[in-house]
Amino acid sequence: MKKKDDLIPALAKELELRKDEFINTIVETIYFGGGTPSLLTNKELEFLIDAVYKTYNVSDHPEITLEANPDDLSQERIIELSKSPINRLSIGIQSFFESDLKLMNRAHNANEAKSCLEEATKHFDNISLDLIYGIPGASNAQWLENIEMALSFGVPHISSYALTVEPKTALASFIKKGIIDNVDDEQAHDQFHMLKDKLEASGFVHYELSNFGKDGYFSKNNSAYWQGKSYLGIGPSAHSFNGKQRGWNVSNNAKYIKSIEQNELPIEIETLTHTDQYNEYVMTGLRTVWGVALDRVETDFGMDFKDYLIEQSEIFINQQLLYIDDKHLRVTTKGQFLCDGIASELFKLN
Repeated sequence: MKKKDDLIPALAKELELRKDEFINTIVETIYFGGGTPSLLTNKELEFLIDAVYKTYNVSDHPEITLEANPDDLSQERIIELSKSPINRLSIGIQSFFESDLKLMNRAHNANEAKSCLEEATKHFDNISLDLIYGIPGASNAQWLENIEMALSFGVPHISSYALTVEPKTALASFIKKGIIDNVDDEQAHDQFHMLKDKLEASGFVHYELSNFGKDGYFSKNNSAYWQGKSYLGIGPSAHSFNGKQRGWNVSNNAKYIKSIEQNELPIEIETLTHTDQYNEYVMTGLRTVWGVALDRVETDFGMDFKDYLIEQSEIFINQQLLYIDDKHLRVTTKGQFLCDGIASELFKLN
């Protein structure tokens, strides 16, 4: 991690500089993600967690997550982390098949994925793993094996995402040259529903479009984001949200550190309009098991917005993609894979 020795005190200082933003908020979750937070030693993790406790009002039992990849989680490191304040691991498994991992240019191999989980489950109760579906060349039978392998470790939370091909990557180049097939949307759709059926039959609740958790193991971090709660992002590239404004820090480590040392926040802020806030709520709410509360739309945005939402929803209700239950607009099982597209049709443009 470049400039690590300067970066860690800068993170603590940013926490101090921004304390007024969270003055009336109880911190329920602390999440070490983005980049390679697993490179932090226990002492460094404890220093940053202590900085949060000194500066903010923290709940009695916060969820404290470390995001890591299998190649970062040796047996020794997992045991070390189990002795730290970290109480939840989010592990980027992606697949248990060597061919998938090579195609996605992952640093770990299939054996590392399995041995990492074998060790992690000995020391941590609260573990989430990531899986990717819709990988070119990966059959439905192979995808089912991936799900069953994940379940065999007894983890209580699984996040799963469709493969997205980022521009200017090796994968994008291979697809363009015809070396690898492009992502098949129909297969991704089928694999999404295979995942949903298999995990729900295994006692998981599909509480957000990409997240499945057993009772008591819904991610507080993910839930806060999708329920529109305020969150504070600390460090280079980190994003923040307070319900009315969205902010993001400069991505360059050196520029970030220099700015913090000068007591200046290296952040850009976008103030959301009333309509933006409505669109944000519709997009996030529809993705969750809780749906979009029609009474909240009326209270926060006005009767015109509520009427507009109901009117725009009618075509999707008739297509059995949306339904209204107990004054909440929710997505049907049939509509879940299409959720983001449906939400965009419910947005107001001005």
